[in-house]
Amino acid sequence: MIQAQVYIATFFAALLGVIPPGLINMSVAKTCLKKGKQQGVFMALGASIVVLLQAIVAVLLSSYIFNHPYVKSMLMRTGLVILFILMLYFFFTAKFKKADKVEVKSNSKSFTSFLNGIGIAVLNIFPIPYFVVLSTVFGSEFQFKFTALSIFLFSLCAALGTFVSLYLYVVFFLRIEHKVKTFKQYSNYFMAALMLVLACVTLWRIYYKT
Repeated sequence: MIQAQVYIATFFAALLGVIPPGLINMSVAKTCLKKGKQQGVFMALGASIVVLLQAIVAVLLSSYIFNHPYVKSMLMRTGLVILFILMLYFFFTAKFKKADKVEVKSNSKSFTSFLNGIGIAVLNIFPIPYFVVLSTVFGSEFQFKFTALSIFLFSLCAALGTFVSLYLYVVFFLRIEHKVKTFKQYSNYFMAALMLVLACVTLWRIYYKT
């Protein structure tokens, strides 16, 4: 019974963790509007597979990271550098790339969208500390034993929760497809601002929370 509760909690924790606008869900939304629903779903699938692997890594490293503050600090500093690089990328993309016409939707590039989902999720390292915290809480509060099977099921629930949340983004943004031009025009600026905010939060955590 406790195991089922942990898996359900992991599913909803992953789902809720992706709801706020972020790198992955906004990228999926842009792909959906630009190339169609199928491309967005394949991108979400690729990102979810990476989350599964990240959750496995998080569980395996949970005790080690919290017992070694230096490792935790280095992970945060790596994330900070990635955020600043992404902020510059989105800013200059928005500044120098003119708004183009909406592309014809095609189902012939599903594998490319899938790989893009994997690539964008790999850049996002924040699920690792997120699931490290979850696995630590479950292990201490519920005396949950992470065997090989339970680690896989924990990670699978995390991936499924992520995929459901991303799929909701696909469905939602399809309903505002008539506003795609406005969205495409300002989405890169929004992403640049988001990366800056996340970088500032990470910088604050590095110097005041570690």
